Amino acid sequence: MLKDITLGQYFPGNTPVHRMDPRMKILLTMGYIVILFVAKGILSYLPIMIWLITAVALSRIKPSVILRGVKPLIFVITLTAVLNMFYTPGTELVKIWVITITYQGVYTAFLMVLRIVMLITGTFLLTYTTSPIALTDGIERLMSPLKAIRVPVHELAMMMTIALRFIPTLIEEADKIMNAQKARGADFETGSIIRRAKALIPLLVPLFISAFRRADELAIAMECRCYRGGEGRTRLRQLNYGPVDVYALIFSVLLWGAAIACRSIAI
Repeated sequence: MLKDITLGQYFPGNTPVHRMDPRMKILLTMGYIVILFVAKGILSYLPIMIWLITAVALSRIKPSVILRGVKPLIFVITLTAVLNMFYTPGTELVKIWVITITYQGVYTAFLMVLRIVMLITGTFLLTYTTSPIALTDGIERLMSPLKAIRVPVHELAMMMTIALRFIPTLIEEADKIMNAQKARGADFETGSIIRRAKALIPLLVPLFISAFRRADELAIAMECRCYRGGEGRTRLRQLNYGPVDVYALIFSVLLWGAAIACRSIAI
């Protein structure tokens, strides 16, 4: 189950999405999230779905990888759908004792599930196609205006990227610890939710120790390489916008404009 969490993983490639400037990918991802919450109705979601399907197809990320990333959040998605289905008033479809399912509830639940799945897929696609170094540089460049008010932009970008990068590493470490404890008779899969939560306590202690050890090793390695922050730092790869970034921006603006225009059309 833990290995199904693919957040923070990078899949190398030479696709148009991989070749895009990280700043443009970050900006388009932020715009995608905003448009996703602005959209209203099935018709309004269609242009956004076309944008997402096109991005996934161009990135050549396997659908199985994306589904694996959504799998750990099935409980949250199901809970959201159930709450919207049962607690949204409207035209009654089915009534069982005190439980009432309405047409508006089913419609709202479907839209919420669709929105969450599209949100997860779109945001995960950013880390799938962007290396940690490029992501750090992109975040730092976008936040560079904050240097005027003495915000430590480079340090913040570095911390965010390292935290994102170490998610797969910690998940792998947690899976190893869990398998080792299962071999010693530990049970993580049966019993009530409270019992399962208590069973995870012996897992968290060695995981935190391992995380602190890795952080200390990383700090020593960076210090040995004379890391002194962003001041005077040179970069092997300079960030430059290219034709693929312009095409992606035009394509995104057209489809997102269509999504906003479709908000007034009720279906």
